This record gives sequence, structure tokens and C-alpha cells, in this order.
Amino acid sequence: MQLLLLADGIRHPNFLGVMVKSDPESWLKVTDGGLYCVPGDFYIDPHRPADRAVITHGHADHARWGNACVLATEGTLAIMQARYGDKAWTSRQALSYGESVRVGDVDVSLSPAGHVLGSAQAVLTYKGTRVVISGDYKRRRDPTCTAFEPVPCDVFVTEATFGLPVFRHPPDGEEVGKLLRSLETFPERTHLLGAYALGKAQRLICLLREAGYDRPIHLHGAMVALCKLYEDHGVDLGPLEPVGHRDKKGFAGEIVLCPPSALADRWSRGFKDPLTVMASGWMRVRQRARQRNVELPLILSDHADWHELTQTLDDVGAPRVWVTHGREEALVHHAKAKGFQAKALSLIGREEEDEADLPAGITP
Repeated sequence: MQLLLLADGIRHPNFLGVMVKSDPESWLKVTDGGLYCVPGDFYIDPHRPADRAVITHGHADHARWGNACVLATEGTLAIMQARYGDKAWTSRQALSYGESVRVGDVDVSLSPAGHVLGSAQAVLTYKGTRVVISGDYKRRRDPTCTAFEPVPCDVFVTEATFGLPVFRHPPDGEEVGKLLRSLETFPERTHLLGAYALGKAQRLICLLREAGYDRPIHLHGAMVALCKLYEDHGVDLGPLEPVGHRDKKGFAGEIVLCPPSALADRWSRGFKDPLTVMASGWMRVRQRARQRNVELPLILSDHADWHELTQTLDDVGAPRVWVTHGREEALVHHAKAKGFQAKALSLIGREEEDEADLPAGITP
């Protein structure tokens, strides 16, 4: 009997002397509940509560509440605990980056995704085949989380939120510079800055600090808990002050950070001559900025743009690419043109975090 070295680095016997790998399409299934790993009997970022779930990061469209058993990084578990409390799970297990655990018949490890605090790619190895499920990711530097690491594999399951060639994010410093110049130009106006409460808000704060802005940044109530969580995990955000019940006419010339939904909410009406700012990759689409009555759109995203998506396919080097969560067709076409075996998974997903999915009484 001959011993063979397969992709997992383990020598396996095969009496024919040929390399035998498992077919990932036979053990990773798209179901109504999400992406299901058959030999491990778990879901990856399930769409509804599951008995066993591997969670890539803490955004509500990936980290649902109500799963029985959850496997994730310590950072993701902390976010889920902060947002969902006792609804987060029945039991949990933390896994550090690079650490491996056996779940059923599958070896599971987590690698950094560079999306938000604690975000990870799920790395699954079964019978000589390695599949990497990216979750959401970005490739550029982020002072608030661990950078994305390409993981060689047989199948790469990639997001495609900004999977069209038109989406090319400008340098972060340019976008932050627009905000700082606006503060200088309009010192009499309150700058209401809409950003998602988890990840985008903390990254924006750090980018502002790196650009030399050292004044207190004022927080909508929905931002306070998650900013504190980031600080508890070693991310220095500088001076922050909740808006609370202060007179809103006293914020002229200041930055007030709030969820995007608050820009059009009754909460925003009391500020003196507010200048609405929104930070999102979707601000590349002018119609979206106009629809939200955004005066100063900042193109700043926690997702990979088109160039980063296509570069990642080359960096990972997986012969098979499965595309999900976004503009799947364009990236599938590009991957096929480059010689990859590519297809769309068509999983249910959202373009950005949908905080309306949080249960009643949960911190957004």
C-alpha cells in the first residue's frame, strides 16, 4: 500500500497510488439555512438559528442571535455578547487565529479577514481538500483589526459586495482629508457623520486621530457601547463624549458620529445648521448620496473593492472560486477569464449590515 501526501499535509494510504481528494460540492451545501458543512454538521454564518455555527464576524447579517453552539474568535464572541446578551448562544467556543479544532470529521481554523474587530475567514479541511470561506474582508490597512491573510486552498469562497469594476475605493487619507477641510471651511456647522456602529465608526475615529484630529468626537448613543468594546480590546480611540441630553445647538464645528439611519431621524433635527456626512463604499454611487441627502459623501468601505477582490483571487491561488454576497456575475466572469473554475453560490446576503434584524432591546 502506497502513502500519499495530500493538501492537508497528512500522509494517506491509497492502494491505487493516486491522489484522492474529497469533492467539496459533496460536503458543502447551500441550504435555506445558509452554507452547511455536512461532515462537520455545522453552518457557516447561518441565516437563521442553528444547532452549530461557525461565525466569521459580528455584523448582524453574519452573526445571528439564537444559535445553540457558536465557534468564533474571541473578538467576535465579545461583539455578539455585547449586542445580544443572553440571546447570543447556548454555548460558545473561542478560537484564536491559526488554532485548529476538529468539528465532526472536519478540521476548522480561523484566519484574519481584516473586516472588523475579530473578523475571520473560516478554513475547513476535509479528506485532503481545503476550503476557505472569506466572510467579509478588505485588503487595506485598518488600525482597528488584524489584516487579511491569504490562505492557499483548493476552493475559495469569496464575497463580492463591490464586485463591479466601477468600485475602486480611493485612499482612506483622501476621504478623511475631505472631512477635515470641511470642518475648516464651515466652522459654524455641526458635522453629522453617518457610519455603521460596528467597525466603520471605530476605523473612522482612528483615521481621524492619525490625521491629527485630537478634539473630542461626540457619539450618538448607539455608538457608545461598541466604541468601549474596541477600547477594551486595546484600540485607542482618543477622547470621546456621548451627545446625551446636551443642548444640540452647542455642537457647531464639531464631529458628531451616528448610525446612518440617524441622519434622517428626528434625533438630528436639533443640531445647528447640520452638514450631513456619510462614510460608505456606496457613496461612489452619486444617486445613493442624493437619496440620503448627503452633502459630503466619503467613499470609505470595510469591504474589498474590485481591484482588491481580483487581486485576492490571484494571491490565494485556489483553482476553484465560489462567489457570494454581492455582484456575483461580474466576478465570476472575471475569474473564468483568468482560468479559474468559478461559479456563483447565490447565498442570501445583504449589501451592508441590516441593524433592523437585531432583536428588541439589543444594542445596535
